[in-house]
Amino acid sequence: MTIATIGAATIAGAWFFELVLDIKPCPLCLEQRYAYYLAIPLALLLAFAAARKAPRGVLIGGLLVIALAMAINAGLGAYHAGIEWGWWPGPASCSGTAVDFGSAASLLDRLDAEKGVRCDAVQWRFLGLSLAGYNVLISLAMTLIGLWGARRLAAPR
Repeated sequence: MTIATIGAATIAGAWFFELVLDIKPCPLCLEQRYAYYLAIPLALLLAFAAARKAPRGVLIGGLLVIALAMAINAGLGAYHAGIEWGWWPGPASCSGTAVDFGSAASLLDRLDAEKGVRCDAVQWRFLGLSLAGYNVLISLAMTLIGLWGARRLAAPR
């Protein structure tokens, strides 16, 4: 339940920033949500299964899947934070510039239709960390909780 609670609070926070504070997510921000969309329902399912005395192997496997997903997500968040800090270039789809400008009229039409947010533009920081940086910390915490739970279940009784 701890994993589900942390994950749900994180997604609720992301939606609050997006829908209430109007801080729009970039494509990498949206990709970082996928791990939470996996971890939250899986953690709830595992909590339900544990209450029903499911086999330990099933619970351990589920916790390891969550830990792996969140570890990968921490890596994606670190990659995104590195783009924001200018340590490496981001994907051209959300950090680069257009190569083919076409005609002036089509350029204006494309710019008017484009509402995307750049992955290298930080819209909010607190204590020096962007939302991508906080995602790294939260994802790592959820990884450790999943691994701790799996290890506890695997320990001989």
